[in-house]
Amino acid sequence: MNDCETLDLEDILGQGTDGVKNIGQQLLLLQDQLKQEKEEKRKIVENYTLERTLRKKYYNMVEDMKGKIRVFCRLRPMNRNEAGQGGATVVGKVDDYSVSVETPRGLREFQFDKVFGAEDSQEEVFQDTSRLIQSVIDGYNVCIFAYGQTGSGKTFTMVGDKDQRNPGIMPRSFNAIFDITRENSSKFEFKVSAYMLELYNDRLQDLFVSQAAEAQAQTQPSSQTRRVEIKRTRKGVVFAQGAETKEASSAQELYALFQQACANRHIAATKMNVESSRSHLIIVIMVESRNLTNGSISTGKLSLVDLAGSERAAKTGAKDHQLKEANSINKSLSALGDVISALSADLPHVPYRNSKLTQVMQDSLGGNAKTLMIVNISPSESNLDETLTSLM
Repeated sequence: MNDCETLDLEDILGQGTDGVKNIGQQLLLLQDQLKQEKEEKRKIVENYTLERTLRKKYYNMVEDMKGKIRVFCRLRPMNRNEAGQGGATVVGKVDDYSVSVETPRGLREFQFDKVFGAEDSQEEVFQDTSRLIQSVIDGYNVCIFAYGQTGSGKTFTMVGDKDQRNPGIMPRSFNAIFDITRENSSKFEFKVSAYMLELYNDRLQDLFVSQAAEAQAQTQPSSQTRRVEIKRTRKGVVFAQGAETKEASSAQELYALFQQACANRHIAATKMNVESSRSHLIIVIMVESRNLTNGSISTGKLSLVDLAGSERAAKTGAKDHQLKEANSINKSLSALGDVISALSADLPHVPYRNSKLTQVMQDSLGGNAKTLMIVNISPSESNLDETLTSLM
């Protein structure tokens, strides 16, 4: 090998060494950039998690400032029977927070967190309740229920009319749940499931089972019948043992399950209502969310309750088995009233065990749960006694 060839080889080796050094430097630079990007990503995830936690905290703090137990009042229009009887209108909306009632002893006024008059739409009523749906997605327990005498508009408020031209809180809540989960589907994985019950004559029944199938099951040996009983987990979560829980992947699927449940509900005619619900309808929806970033899981629970009407047996014309129904309804409503009163007064003991109704609603009443009660009333003088009972 001559001197020229030796110099060329040294140049090539030198260039190769410089190239390796450059590659090494670039590699180190890339590693540093990767570390920086990982650190930035970690901070972004950390900040996002903190921001979401704070959002949930402050959002629900604002909701709690409105009161963990809120009471709305809804005054329906005069119906045909009342108008035909020529009865006077004795109840009126004073403002957004109070109603006045003309009584034989003079004018009385009652205060609420919100008052809806006869002119207020279903959408307007739902707007003031829809914020609670976000709390369910955030992992809180929420209970919304309607209370009032037979024919006061409870089922219209909660369910809506037959053809669903004016859907109530229940179907609107189904849509709201899936609207929120769809908006957050890139960050969370959601699972929505439900069970639907009625409390009839102090007995819980699975509304995914028809009355005919239920009656047939009663003829079978006791080992083959499936009773629905209220149980609690160690963490205090209430569940209905023996009731079927079904998943839904859309608002349409959830509404189809709801229609199935309503078809199996006990309804009968009374003097005060042609189609009076003779049972309490309890719709329980669980929303489980899994954070796709850190894998954390939270579960919220929404209890939607259409209570049977409170009434005096003499006025509704209840006889025999209907009288038994009325007594059972009034007993459970009285127990619910006792629970709400105890929670409102912050008493150390809350009598949840006095009724199956309050047992099934227990983890959605009190504690960190958020409760909304909508008192439905009639404007007619003919219903004055029942209206005053509901308002008090």
